[in-house]
Amino acid sequence: MTAFAEIIDQARAQSLPELVAVVAAALYLAFAIREKIVCWFFAAISTAIYIWLFIEAKLYMESILNVFYLVMAGYGWYQWNVGHTDTSNKPVVTWPLKIHARAISCIVVLGLANGLLLYIYSDAAFPFIDSLTTWFAIWATYLIAQKVLENWWYWLLIDLASIFIYWSRDLKLTSVLFVIYFIMIPIGLFSWTKSMHNQSR
Repeated sequence: MTAFAEIIDQARAQSLPELVAVVAAALYLAFAIREKIVCWFFAAISTAIYIWLFIEAKLYMESILNVFYLVMAGYGWYQWNVGHTDTSNKPVVTWPLKIHARAISCIVVLGLANGLLLYIYSDAAFPFIDSLTTWFAIWATYLIAQKVLENWWYWLLIDLASIFIYWSRDLKLTSVLFVIYFIMIPIGLFSWTKSMHNQSR
């Protein structure tokens, strides 16, 4: 059976929860690219469903990550709206390379330590990759809430790894979603860069 046929078969047999989660997640990214605050509403729907789906797939760090995403959906909405004192939208910013270098160093240490614990004490699938992508995604999600441009570069690598993980765990529709994410990331990077330049005029 070809990969495309597998996707079609899973889509036909797929439970409604994953289908809703995939659609909501796609809408989240589409609205995030356009800097629309409604993106956080769709993020909340998608992540709430994925908490359960990833437990079933034995991707425990991904499930914990979605608990974090759910909290961040509320935080992101606050930051983009209520938490910003200016009447205009929260502006897109960039952070110095040294901040990212420190963050990456800490995340690698945390991810490897976390992966080792999962490898020893659980039946987690892909404990090291799962842990690293989870910690990097936590950081990247915080950057989105703060409207830091560099978040898109992190997602490029996170989504690439996620495509492999989800396909291997028979979450074909979710894997396709992350292929779409991967394709849309350059659009988000371009859109936010343009927005940042327009703000500086």
